[in-house]
Amino acid sequence: MTPAVWEALAAWPVAEALRRSAILYPLVNAAHILGIGLLLGTIAALDLRLLGAFRAVPLALVGPMLARLAAAGLGVAAVTGLLLFSTRPAAYAENPAFLAKLALVGLGLGNVALLRAGRGWRAALAGAAPSPGVRAAAALSLAAWVGAVVAGRWIGFLQ
Repeated sequence: MTPAVWEALAAWPVAEALRRSAILYPLVNAAHILGIGLLLGTIAALDLRLLGAFRAVPLALVGPMLARLAAAGLGVAAVTGLLLFSTRPAAYAENPAFLAKLALVGLGLGNVALLRAGRGWRAALAGAAPSPGVRAAAALSLAAWVGAVVAGRWIGFLQ
């Protein structure tokens, strides 16, 4: 994107309010962290189940619920992340940790899209043991989402 787009986003009244308020920015930041916690917590539980943990818990019972909770966490994290990004878009767009975070989030989203489109996910929900492909997707998911959180924590240190 062009510098003009970053300037326009930074001039958005919501971005200005976030920069000026001693309360609004920390609240949005806290909501972002809560969204990430919900996302990562539910994704970790689901991925660990796919990898063989918690075998006594039927995947058909917890899988759909955990996926919906993860989607809710992603929604909260995405909306609040956009709000936080709007406060300094040009600086964030040049930050290597921010770019790594976006790449890892993209990897995580692409991975889940491929997993959900495949037969292995449906078979596992129907009671079959997770296939090697499903287990590989679960391992990749854990790595991508944890990596996104780590990269996100580095953003403030690479300014």
